[in-house]
Amino acid sequence: MEPWLKIILIILGSYTALCVIFYFVHEFFMFHPEKLPRNFRYKYPFPFEERNFDMEDGGLINAIHFRIPNTKGVVFYVKGNSRSIKGWGKFARDFVSKGYDFFMIDYRGFGKSKGKRTEEIMYNDLQHVYKWLTTQYPEEDIIIYGRSIGSGFAARIASWNTPKMLILDSPYYSMLTQIQRFAGFLPVKWLLTYQVRTDLFIRKVTCPVFIIHGRKDRLIPFKAGKALHERVPDHSILFPVDEAGHNNLPSFPEYHEFLYNVMNNNEYLQNFKEKIKEIVRPKSL
Repeated sequence: MEPWLKIILIILGSYTALCVIFYFVHEFFMFHPEKLPRNFRYKYPFPFEERNFDMEDGGLINAIHFRIPNTKGVVFYVKGNSRSIKGWGKFARDFVSKGYDFFMIDYRGFGKSKGKRTEEIMYNDLQHVYKWLTTQYPEEDIIIYGRSIGSGFAARIASWNTPKMLILDSPYYSMLTQIQRFAGFLPVKWLLTYQVRTDLFIRKVTCPVFIIHGRKDRLIPFKAGKALHERVPDHSILFPVDEAGHNNLPSFPEYHEFLYNVMNNNEYLQNFKEKIKEIVRPKSL
């Protein structure tokens, strides 16, 4: 065999091996679950209830629900890709302090939640618990908040429903564009099992959309949040936090000021909604 042909075969073989490895292990790098025993007891400084949802396929979704007196509504917080609600529950303070109840689930394979996890299953699980929330609160009092990897899933659920608003915290434009930043030399489009097209979902959302993104975010760059805003400029607001990275937005006072204003300024929100009614038209995916 000619030496040059051998080199080409080695390169092609190595590239094919990389594609196979990526296909089978990329979900491991996307999700970093912390598993908890069924008898684990959550401890938080605010009153809360633990809830379990039995899914039709045999899966189990574990959730925590913080309630406060005279609540203005509830924040359905769709979390990031690591750990469990044991640690994420601390973010309840950012919302109960603003007058809202707080609700969060663990994805399948995280914490006490059980069952097979796929993109479609995650959408269905979130939709199932969202519908349960509508039995506890008027839908106009439900805020969907998507953080990091949860932002795309939050946008999907908001596109299926009519919540009070959608807040996206450090969102990605789509899972494809995000993964291509790190593995663009591979045919990611054909290998990726989670597409999560935030860019498409957001165009179906009919409620106000608020995007918060740190300008120094190195994991999901600020331009991703900016691009999402540009997809729906007439019914979204992009709020940059100049010095923030990916994991420290709540440490900045301007983050809390912005959240307080959009969550509690009803006159502003109503004017925004009236504007949206004149602009938004259903768009097929």
